Amino acid sequence: MTDFSAPPPPLRDIIARFDLKADKSLGQHFLLEPGLLARIAGLAGDLAGLNVVEIGPGPGGLTRALLATPARHVTAIEFDPRAVAAIEDLATLTPRLSVVAGDAMKTDIPALVPGPRAIVANLPYNIGTLLLVRWLHEAAAYRSLTLMFQLEVAERICASPDTGAYGRIAVLSQWLCDVDLAMTVPAGAFSPPPKVESAVVRLVPKPVQPPKHELRAMERLTAAAFGQRRKMLRGALKPLGGAALLEAAGIDPARRAETLAVDEFERLMRTLLAREAGG
Repeated sequence: MTDFSAPPPPLRDIIARFDLKADKSLGQHFLLEPGLLARIAGLAGDLAGLNVVEIGPGPGGLTRALLATPARHVTAIEFDPRAVAAIEDLATLTPRLSVVAGDAMKTDIPALVPGPRAIVANLPYNIGTLLLVRWLHEAAAYRSLTLMFQLEVAERICASPDTGAYGRIAVLSQWLCDVDLAMTVPAGAFSPPPKVESAVVRLVPKPVQPPKHELRAMERLTAAAFGQRRKMLRGALKPLGGAALLEAAGIDPARRAETLAVDEFERLMRTLLAREAGG
C-alpha cells in the first residue's frame, strides 16, 4: 500500500546524506535489508485500518516496510535530530507518515495517536524494557505490540516458570498479554552489528485488562517475590504477609518465586488485596 509518488533513495544513501552513523549512547543499530524489514512488519499481523506507531525509526527502513502494509497511518517517534530530519524527508513523499521529534519515554501515545493503534518498533536496547513496562500499563490502548529487543530480554519476556529467565517482566507481560517470541535476528543483520543477537516479540493485550489497583498490587507482589530469588516465598513476601498470605492463597510457603505460574501470582495478588481490604 506504499503511496510514494517516487521511490525513496536507498537507505545507505539516507545514512550518508544525514550523517546517520549509529550512536551507541542511543542504543542505535540499524536494519537495512528490505526483505528482513518486510518480514518484521509482517509479524505484526493484519495492520489494515490501524494507526501504527514506530519508535526510533533511524534511517527509516522499518518505516518503509510499515508503509507497504495496509496500515491507515504510521507515526514515527524519534529522539535523534539527524534521524528526525531523515524521516521528515521521507514524510514529504507520502501523507500516511507523520514524524514526532521527542522522547518516547515521555510521549503519551494514546493521546497523540488515535485508535485503533499498534506499536511496531526496533527498540533502542537501552530503554526497551522501560518502554515495554510503560506500555503494559496502558495495554488496553493497543491492538498489538510487535517489538524487537536483545535476545536475552526477549527470552525473559516469554520465559516459562522454573527457568532462569523467568521473572517480573515475564509475569507482568504474560498476565496482561498473549506473548510470542516470533523470530530471532542475528547480530550480523544490523549496521553496525551489536554484540548480541536480537529477537522480535509480539504481544497481544488480552481483551479484559485488570483495573489499576490490581496492576499496582501485582507490581508490588512481583517486586517482593523476585527481589530475593533465592529465598523461599515466606521470607521474600514477609513484608506483605509472608506464610499467612501464601497459605490463604493455597500456595506452599516453601516455594520460590520462579516456580509460580502466572495464574498463581494472580491468585496471590487477589488474596493480598482481600487481606489488605480486611476481607
